[in-house]
Amino acid sequence: MSNADDTGGTRRDFLYYATAGAGVVTGGAAVWPLVNQMNPSADVQAASKLRVDVSAVEPGTQLTVLFLGKPVFIRRRTEDEITEARETALGDLVDNHARNANLADTADGADENRALDETGEWLVMQGVCTHLGCVPLGDGAGDFGGWFCPCHGSHYDTSGRIRKGPAPKNLPIPAVQFVDDSTILLG
Repeated sequence: MSNADDTGGTRRDFLYYATAGAGVVTGGAAVWPLVNQMNPSADVQAASKLRVDVSAVEPGTQLTVLFLGKPVFIRRRTEDEITEARETALGDLVDNHARNANLADTADGADENRALDETGEWLVMQGVCTHLGCVPLGDGAGDFGGWFCPCHGSHYDTSGRIRKGPAPKNLPIPAVQFVDDSTILLG
């Protein structure tokens, strides 16, 4: 085997590797747009988070915002509403789960596991009845002073927990946190 044969083999190997590398780069360039189109669009990513100024919400009132196409109730509860919710025995609840995206799935339905802050003053939850997706009425409606779905008669207490009617679950609490004293971040 001569030195010329080694050089030819090396050139041949180089051409194989160069061709394969060019093929991989070309294939990647062709596939990338197909993969990238599966990512959420900019408007969807922007809508996945929402800052809400709650500085004007007085105790005993609520603000309703639209987040990800669903109403979200942001309620600033009174001392009486907090006391009533915290005195409710877990055995009196239809659904004993917190349904809080900020906690583990195993968290119980105690008011402390549903309120946004330790004092229990703020309650943030999706305003969609868990029976058939209606929007419950608020401001002390229903038999338990919370929310009432007039379509089929579901009654929720001051913590958004189902207490009476056909709804099987508590109103869910989305991922939410305080950014500062007057702003919450949904999502």
